[in-house]
Amino acid sequence: MHDFSDLLRPEAVYEGIAAAHKKALFAQLALAAETLGFDGKLTAERLAAREKIGSTGFGGGVAIPHARLPGLGAVSGIFMRMAQPIEFDAVDTLPVDLVFTLLSPVDAGAEHLKALARVSRRLRDRTFLAKLRGAGSPDALYALFTADAARDAA
Repeated sequence: MHDFSDLLRPEAVYEGIAAAHKKALFAQLALAAETLGFDGKLTAERLAAREKIGSTGFGGGVAIPHARLPGLGAVSGIFMRMAQPIEFDAVDTLPVDLVFTLLSPVDAGAEHLKALARVSRRLRDRTFLAKLRGAGSPDALYALFTADAARDAA
């Protein structure tokens, strides 16, 4: 299943995000979390704490930072395409320009892992990554993540 409409809302997709490093990115993610009704400060803290365990930059210019937050009703995503790639301590040492953040309820054990696996599988597809990098707007990015839903509705 490639449709991410259950994880990602249109207002949670951003492009051209400027951040010089991970900490600045997490500050941007905190602001985005607040627009979705989540606790921005706690979001940044939890993402940074998870990152200390090990980098969530898994290669190919992609990172999937993730955290569990109290008060969430379901797993939610925030996608950001960076204006310029940033150092992320990724496994392949390449800087990151595509960031899909997953925020999950504290008790979402298997649900969190399944969402993480889905996002990871999708973001390993080089053709899909090229489309994300070439998309001209947040709406176009969102459409790429929800293309299966659009096809099914037609």
